[in-house]
Amino acid sequence: MSFVIPPPPQSAVGVLGGGEFPVRRIFCIGRNYADHVKEMGGDPKSDPPVFFTKPADAVVATGSVIPFPQSTSNFHYEAELVIALKASGRDLKTRHEAGALIFGHACGCDLTRRDLQAAAKRAGAPWDAAKAFDFSAPVGLIARIEDFPADLFDDARLSLAVNGIEKQNAPLRSMIWTVPEIIIALSGLFTLKAGDLIFTGTPEGVGPLSRGDRVEVSIGPLPPLEFAIEEE
Repeated sequence: MSFVIPPPPQSAVGVLGGGEFPVRRIFCIGRNYADHVKEMGGDPKSDPPVFFTKPADAVVATGSVIPFPQSTSNFHYEAELVIALKASGRDLKTRHEAGALIFGHACGCDLTRRDLQAAAKRAGAPWDAAKAFDFSAPVGLIARIEDFPADLFDDARLSLAVNGIEKQNAPLRSMIWTVPEIIIALSGLFTLKAGDLIFTGTPEGVGPLSRGDRVEVSIGPLPPLEFAIEEE
């Protein structure tokens, strides 16, 4: 194949123990923790989760320093469990089918331009500018499912700290939609493929980030995610 311009580099996330996971697409779910739905002014009983996407090149490796995004004065963190897929699936029906697609798990952070999201909500407009910007998807090292089976997360907690001060802390079991249910629902909308990442939602406690802040996300036995915001 002869490209008329140089093709972009392949986006990837590191894997615990070695190797790189090539990223095809990033799916995200919103409104997946009841307390966060309430925090954002919604009703978890009547507001179902929503799906949105980020570009593959929004991924940021753990240990990175990222720029403060342009066009926002209200830049927020959202700690999340991330699922990495190793196989294709469409119109899945069972938890077993969904589980067969999982390569591994990682800590992630869905960075958000909250002021742009609020404006989009008021206008009934898409969330792309609020969610799908550069450096908006930090992801820690992916732990292979055979090394950290899914049931190890039954009692795990998701936490985020800014400059060493804890801001979010919630059990993964408080997700409204479980990981298999998320995969099944997504497979009814898209053909899922190897290389896809799924951000599974954030609990209450989201808040702003400033220049110079240091962020750490941890989930049970997974490798923690660490990143910082440029000071200038």
